[in-house]
Amino acid sequence: MLLSGCGGVADDRTTVIAGEDAGLLRVAVENAIEQIGAEAAIVRVTRGDDVLLTQAWGESMAGVPATVDMHFRNGAVAIPQVATVLLQLVDEGVVSLDDRLSTWLPNVAYADEVGLGQLAQMTSGYADYLWSDQFRAAFSADPFRQWTPEELVAMATVRPLVYPPGTNWNYSHTNYVILGLALEEITGRPLDELISERILDPLGMTQTADPGTPALLQPALHAYSQERRVDLGIAQGVSFTEESTSWNPSWTLARGAIQNTDITDMATVIRAVGRGDLLTAQSHELQVAPTLRVRTTPVEGCPTCFVQGEGYTFGYGIVLTGDWLMQNPLFHGYAGVAAYLPDEDLAIAIAATYGPDAFDEDGEPRGNIAMTIFRDVAAALAPDHQVPSRS
Repeated sequence: MLLSGCGGVADDRTTVIAGEDAGLLRVAVENAIEQIGAEAAIVRVTRGDDVLLTQAWGESMAGVPATVDMHFRNGAVAIPQVATVLLQLVDEGVVSLDDRLSTWLPNVAYADEVGLGQLAQMTSGYADYLWSDQFRAAFSADPFRQWTPEELVAMATVRPLVYPPGTNWNYSHTNYVILGLALEEITGRPLDELISERILDPLGMTQTADPGTPALLQPALHAYSQERRVDLGIAQGVSFTEESTSWNPSWTLARGAIQNTDITDMATVIRAVGRGDLLTAQSHELQVAPTLRVRTTPVEGCPTCFVQGEGYTFGYGIVLTGDWLMQNPLFHGYAGVAAYLPDEDLAIAIAATYGPDAFDEDGEPRGNIAMTIFRDVAAALAPDHQVPSRS
């Protein structure tokens, strides 16, 4: 089942391009899928304006093949979009990256100390609300709950800053929830409208949206999870899988940037961000510069503080890994990678869902399964630019 390719409707969004590269890619994807135990995978690879492969493998639901026109949650792929909106406003002279958050959100804790650029680069020092026992308990009790940005920010900011703003880095969802609120105050516009007008519409991305609800554009790729196993008291060895397709993603990112998309739009936006199509040359250079490399350190009590290196360096909303620019979302049973190699104008977009064997005995995902596919595809197509490990 996992190794049979499934096409979609016959239009230019679902065309599979034949050729030597496509054959190499199919073999790489199929080997990776077998290794990781994915339920489904959708992959698109482009070089320049040429489509090398667009194909789906596996099933969305039992008896329902995955197809390349299916929509899925793209999570962190929206992060460089939000950062790009901020950098566009910098290009236009509306704000600077050094402007204090207190100018627009004076009631947020530590707003006098935190700059807009620090939010975008995740160097503000704000703790992640995901570290909160309150959040974990609430999510486990009701994964369909609709969270407000204010609730999320309040859970994060009752904690002290992890470090003085600008002196270190930690992956914290709090940064982009606050940045989204700030962008709305700065412009007087909802964030979803800003992203549509400044990102989606110029790039022709008609299959990407934040509906403001857990709804997915149709057709939808269904996802599955075991992550509530421990919290629900399900013993190891007892078969347990939940369909997580409609779990509410309102906790994941800024209101207005909680998107679902398809594989074509996902490849489109990472290429545009990677090339700097939406920014001045100066802002693009800053967005993808490895300014944090070897400048960050571990911090006791901070699970995402580490020394950034060749394998992982965070720019302004984008991850630098080797020669690649990337985002790799993972939540609610969806895994993904959107990656761009500037040296070869090569874009890779992957959406994958978890089969029963892709979770550990506690129900946790065995890593981001889309990353395994990405590494194998990159090695097959760009062997001189293989993806390093994080360390």
